[in-house]
Amino acid sequence: MNPNDILRKYYGYPSFRPGQGEVVSAILEGRDALAIMPTGAGKSICYQVPALAMDGVALVISPLISLMKDQVGALLQMGVRAAYLNSSLTFPQYRKALQNCKDGVYKIIYVAPERLGTEGFLSFAQQANISLVAVDEAHCVSQWGHDFRPSYLQIPAFLEALPRRPVLAAFTATATAAVRGDVLKILGLQDPLCITTGFDRQNLYFGVETPKSKMDYVRQYVRQNGEKSGIVYCSTRKAVEQVCQSLVAAGVDATRYHAGLSDEERRQNQEDFLYDRSRVMVATNAFGMGIDKSNVSYVLHYNMPKNMESYYQEAGRAGRDGSPAECILLYSGQDVRTALFFIDQSFENPDTDLTPQQVEQLRAKEYDKLRQMQGYCTATGCLRQYILRYFGEHAPDRCGNCSSCLGDYTEEDISEAASLILQAVRSVRGRFGAGVIGELLKGSETARIQRFSLAENPLFGSLSHLSGVKIKGYISALCEQDILQTTEGQYPLLRLGEGARAVLEEGEPVIIRQKRVERRAAADDFYDPALFQKLRALRAQIARRQSVPAYVVFTDATLKQISALQPTTPAQLLEVPGVGESKLGRYGELFLEAIAAFREEGE
Repeated sequence: MNPNDILRKYYGYPSFRPGQGEVVSAILEGRDALAIMPTGAGKSICYQVPALAMDGVALVISPLISLMKDQVGALLQMGVRAAYLNSSLTFPQYRKALQNCKDGVYKIIYVAPERLGTEGFLSFAQQANISLVAVDEAHCVSQWGHDFRPSYLQIPAFLEALPRRPVLAAFTATATAAVRGDVLKILGLQDPLCITTGFDRQNLYFGVETPKSKMDYVRQYVRQNGEKSGIVYCSTRKAVEQVCQSLVAAGVDATRYHAGLSDEERRQNQEDFLYDRSRVMVATNAFGMGIDKSNVSYVLHYNMPKNMESYYQEAGRAGRDGSPAECILLYSGQDVRTALFFIDQSFENPDTDLTPQQVEQLRAKEYDKLRQMQGYCTATGCLRQYILRYFGEHAPDRCGNCSSCLGDYTEEDISEAASLILQAVRSVRGRFGAGVIGELLKGSETARIQRFSLAENPLFGSLSHLSGVKIKGYISALCEQDILQTTEGQYPLLRLGEGARAVLEEGEPVIIRQKRVERRAAADDFYDPALFQKLRALRAQIARRQSVPAYVVFTDATLKQISALQPTTPAQLLEVPGVGESKLGRYGELFLEAIAAFREEGE
């Protein structure tokens, strides 16, 4: 049966997506392949279709138990004999499955990389007619990748132990040029077809927000999206618990997933989300790899991930069916400190095979990736362009579907301040980072300024009229435009970039974009319906006592704003359009009591 017939018969698709056909053809011609395809592009078809067309059995190496279960289940539903071998099986189950493998029962076998070197599996593999070995999540083989797994380094030895080398195909959703090189070299791909279908997911909206209260933002956003399915990623278990409890208290069908839960609860919660019994999953990054849920309409990041690869992979779980979906990251300075903590923790007990020098190299690389992730969160240019350039692709200056392109921005000429910042960096000969440079220009008498006698620098206090936050913002903007650059490492130093000469010597103006207003949905989208009804009832009581129409007390629009913002003080209530000082004095206390009672009921 030819590939197109297999595609129609088993999958019901009339044709391959871009890139799929080329990979399938290469494998069937006996050629190795490396396919870099974004989440939702259909990587599994690239190895499943050839597996069904070739004689013998195909092995799929994957670290993802959830993916194995999902894909084996889907294959069985299609009438394909398949199985998985991983730690989720009991010993009797594993022994039975392995015996079936030896008896030739299965056409496709999913196996965890840790199993490759075991005596029983290796014995089976050396006797079996293996037509194809597909390596999923191939970036895990690279120590420079964002998800390095030492067990993947067993794959070359496993292939060498086979009497006949099968076709080898590697697949990943995210890989920088350095990681691609590692995959090719370490796995030993021979004359492979290398294909990258592009990282751009045009159906995804990318946004970065800096709300005063992340919890309120998430609660309001989830309400706004009604019955849509979504994922909220948090960096810690504690945050997962807090966000999930807040959503459940607000009447949202939310569940949770993190490593602190029992295996059974994680399994049940994951199943509830997959089968739409829970419409929102609040989770750490332990959740999601291999989850083939097509109707995720949004992915919110409650905290900033530590690198762009992780962010793009997690955000890419939205809109897998091609429908419009939103990926919004909620950013704060605390996120950077949390990410630094996790990076430092991950290297406290490094792999024993790594030398101290290699550990330091890896740590410095992680710091650099974190800095690039932070750059994404503070960028004023197109976010899609930032992502695509990170992965080595060209992108236009504006995509029209991100918070930068759609946000309300104003241009600011910072030429004078930029020149002083560059002069300061040059004067200290690249010995300090943004923090010290900011203190120098601000004229702050800090311990660092005193220790290095920087108060004697002629530029000391030259930007004293600006806030420290503003100065650091300017420095970030200059880095974004490559007028300044930063070194790698935990404590990056500032140095002049390629664009500095034009500014310092030729007087080229420096224009930056500043966000004018925080992007936010209208109150009609964000308001809490339950609280709105409660306030409507209170308004009706007041109106009856006053013998006036209800809208005279407050209009519906004002009540919706109150329901959305949920003020807790008279000053906050006064900020709501439609609430003047007179009405605040007459009705304010009653409405604040009603809001407080509502919040207590939800806790």
